[in-house]
Amino acid sequence: MSDTSLTIENILAPELTLCRVPASSKKRVLEFIAEQIHQHNGTLSETQIFNNLIGRERLGSTGIGQGIAIPHCRLEGLDHVVGVLLTLEENIEFDAIDNQPVDLVFALVVPKEATSEHLELLSQLAEKFNERAFCDRLRQCEDAATLFKRMTAATK
Repeated sequence: MSDTSLTIENILAPELTLCRVPASSKKRVLEFIAEQIHQHNGTLSETQIFNNLIGRERLGSTGIGQGIAIPHCRLEGLDHVVGVLLTLEENIEFDAIDNQPVDLVFALVVPKEATSEHLELLSQLAEKFNERAFCDRLRQCEDAATLFKRMTAATK
């Protein structure tokens, strides 16, 4: 891996780190993610992001278990990786592999051609979220600034 490789702190913006988001369903969470990315970068299509996230979910749930989901997709015309971190106000059904509801979501939207970077980031995220104490620290956050700090500090 080179020094210029993508890391979680390089792709996650404070504006796309949100705490205690109200959500009633998996579909609503994915819509919210698409809305947030579009608000952050108006050149990206909210509809296209949502459709790509839903398309990926149809291949198999991105709920990785223990209350965590990592929805992700590729996006035509994107020139950099975008990360979105959410804690949810209430657990929601996400068709996770362990059938447990989800309350911690990290979405990843990558350029259409970025395959190795995409896989490397998914691997980094899965590794981080595999640490129960780390997930508990994220879940305890009361505000977005703290959530962002804990997510990025833990990845360095």
